[in-house]
Amino acid sequence: MKYRHRAAALAATAVVLAGAGPAAAASSSPAPSPTPSVAIPDGLYGTTDPTYDGVWRQSLALLAQESVGVTPADKAVAWLAGQQCANGAFAAFRADAGKPCDAKLMVDTNSTAAATQALAALGDHDAEVRKAVTWLKSVQNADGGWGYTPGGASDANSTSVVAGALAQGGETVPNLRKGGKSPYDALHALALPCDGKDAGAFAYQPGKKGELAANADATAAAVLGLLGEPLTGSRQDDSASPAACTAFDASKEPEKGAANGAGWLAEAMAKDGHLTSALPGAEDQPDYGNTADAIVALSSTGLNDQAEAPLRWLEGNFAQWAKDSGPAAYAQLVFVANAARGADARDFGGQDLVKLLNATGPAPKAVEKKDQSTASAEKKDDDKGLSPAYTIGGGLLVGAAIGFVLMVRGRKRRQS
Repeated sequence: MKYRHRAAALAATAVVLAGAGPAAAASSSPAPSPTPSVAIPDGLYGTTDPTYDGVWRQSLALLAQESVGVTPADKAVAWLAGQQCANGAFAAFRADAGKPCDAKLMVDTNSTAAATQALAALGDHDAEVRKAVTWLKSVQNADGGWGYTPGGASDANSTSVVAGALAQGGETVPNLRKGGKSPYDALHALALPCDGKDAGAFAYQPGKKGELAANADATAAAVLGLLGEPLTGSRQDDSASPAACTAFDASKEPEKGAANGAGWLAEAMAKDGHLTSALPGAEDQPDYGNTADAIVALSSTGLNDQAEAPLRWLEGNFAQWAKDSGPAAYAQLVFVANAARGADARDFGGQDLVKLLNATGPAPKAVEKKDQSTASAEKKDDDKGLSPAYTIGGGLLVGAAIGFVLMVRGRKRRQS
């Protein structure tokens, strides 16, 4: 699927009919609408209907810009900050931000967490970040996690994006407990066991009978969540090949859970070099958004060799998907370029992602001209040494590892 919030358009109905359904089970924003039902606000990125993804796509765009030295337009930042309700929460979109939020407005954890990450990264928004952090903590579920809407059943995607936001907001994530459970406990409960099918993967939510089904998007999210990483992820030094799936203590060794998930993602992309979406009644399609998220997850655990073939595939195939999907997609690609070894946001498959992203919204205040020579040289070296067989995925898995390999050695932990 293209985006994590594709199902968010059904959230209001789901809340009324069934409490809170899995509104975020796909990958990062709803499918574009050809004719917006509301006017596109000045300062907002993208030209499609923002009703279900305005705050999400704006947050990702600002996060991506900040990560590559772009100073966003004041009105772009002001629009996002102005979407916040008095209690600290964010809805997916408020057409009239001058009107106070009321009980009828559906606020959600995903929009709030994404906005928190963006405002924390930009700086000078301490008050807004504190209010958002306070609200997120107030709606933590008894199992330690979060659902898409307050009170909704916990899911891996929501729990992970909130954990990243709280870490960005200065919270020690393992210490955030509700009913004795931490966010890591909630994610652990969604991890598929190491002695069964899809060992190491994560489910979005349990099925009706408590069964767990592997979900690539949920797995990529859980990897970052267990590492306390924001949506951007981070580039890490090379690690060894994926270790065998290992049982882990969520409260003491969340990195093991992240390693398990990363190993499963590497295997899932080994054959085709990308993930595939399966929609009822339609032919399977390459899943660009989830592939991007998976590359960030692999790179953030140091599995740079395993991320190589998917990265090259994405560089060669992203253009039409990103053009059709808009700013959130370009932001995801910037995250990939920043996290993946040898990638360059200003020369990604021959295109400048920074310019493409900037063109979807108000002109930024400033664009830092960073020296990209090192990344470009590294990328060229990698290309020279890449064999055709490796490019199609033959080099993704480098045999079985003996014992557990700590995949985030040297990582600067955001939590203690």
